[in-house]
Amino acid sequence: MSSSTILWVASPLDISGGLGFSDSIREGVRIVDNTGSVSKTIFARYDVKVKGRRTRWSSGSVNADLKYACTSFGPENTGSFPIFSSLVATPAGEIALSSEQKVYDVVLKQAALVKKHLRSIDDLDVKPEIVVPGTLNMLNEAYDRCRDVCAEYAKTFYLGTLLMTPERRRAIWAIYVWCRRTDELVDGPNASHITPTALDRWEKRLEDLFVGRPYDMFDAALSDTVSKFPVDIQPFKDMIDGMRMDLVKSRYKNFDELYLYCYYVAGTVGLMSVPVMGIDPISQASTESVYNAALALGLANQLTNILRDVGEDARRGRIYLPQDELAQAGLSDEDIFAGKVTDKWRSFMKNQIRRARMFFKEAEKGVTELNPASRWPVWASLLLYSEILDEIEANDYNNFTKRAYVSKAKKIMALPLAYTKSLMSPTRTPTLVKA
Repeated sequence: MSSSTILWVASPLDISGGLGFSDSIREGVRIVDNTGSVSKTIFARYDVKVKGRRTRWSSGSVNADLKYACTSFGPENTGSFPIFSSLVATPAGEIALSSEQKVYDVVLKQAALVKKHLRSIDDLDVKPEIVVPGTLNMLNEAYDRCRDVCAEYAKTFYLGTLLMTPERRRAIWAIYVWCRRTDELVDGPNASHITPTALDRWEKRLEDLFVGRPYDMFDAALSDTVSKFPVDIQPFKDMIDGMRMDLVKSRYKNFDELYLYCYYVAGTVGLMSVPVMGIDPISQASTESVYNAALALGLANQLTNILRDVGEDARRGRIYLPQDELAQAGLSDEDIFAGKVTDKWRSFMKNQIRRARMFFKEAEKGVTELNPASRWPVWASLLLYSEILDEIEANDYNNFTKRAYVSKAKKIMALPLAYTKSLMSPTRTPTLVKA
């Protein structure tokens, strides 16, 4: 086969208000004709304003055997043609967005909400608080209970949140607790009793708390949080979709499928948190790029979880590794269940670790752009999770019977480094400017 999948969205520009493939082609070229065939090559030209300057850009799409197609945008006469979106064509010739483009559309929506929020409140951090008599004590108790859960189950991260402003750290605690409770539905002690109907009820509770009708104290804390910060419901709903996947899916045929799962269960956390953590007022990075970095950190963390827990997941009948990449490495499900470290396994793991580190590297670009008071816990999370990959290597890639973990001494040593990194100033030479 001569086709190839192009992964990753390189440019977060919103051109002509359209991000879909067919919306982006403005010169009358159809993507799928009446017979269902996909055109081989399409080019179009646009006049685009970037940073006040009008530039002629070209777009193009190419596919070789009707299985994959991609579209890209770039300034003319630069010798480069960056990817704008990636799409997959079904055997019937229909165009479908890749998981990465689907997720990126969510990223753009979240970034737009934050920019709208900043304009509407004239750069205030949070919405003005309206206290209803008799509710303040209840809310304080609700946040205190969220704090206790965070302190118990995420000790290092909790310490970092203490550097945040009181409003921000309380909001982060509320988000953390909701995510933990959601994860416990399918991974907790009652997981065997959870049904799709139970997840539907949990989603209805989510919708209620977003409109000010919390069910319990934990819900009340999150309901108060989303009333003050520009937090959108979509990443929360997407996380519940990740739980639904865990009920019915135990194999992932390729990285595109795994990417979507990782976004649902972990990348969403970054999108929930950025509106609370805030972006440094002096940062000139685009809001979209900061959200992309937050997404990358969630993906990196989840990929690391998967690589750390291969043996544990296998004992539950689950394999969160791309099936096509296992086959290319000469491995199968039986090899995973056998749990033997071989040269093939080591080679396969090296590639998986390399990919996870790539996402950590992408995440680093955005941490510096966050509000200074929010950076330390994020840097601590990034550094400590990336060290798990080092521990997998130190265990000679035996993640079947050995659990890679970062020792308490290494955790303590990482905190000063994370703090030092948190003092770094944000970029002042952007390629894109926040609207």
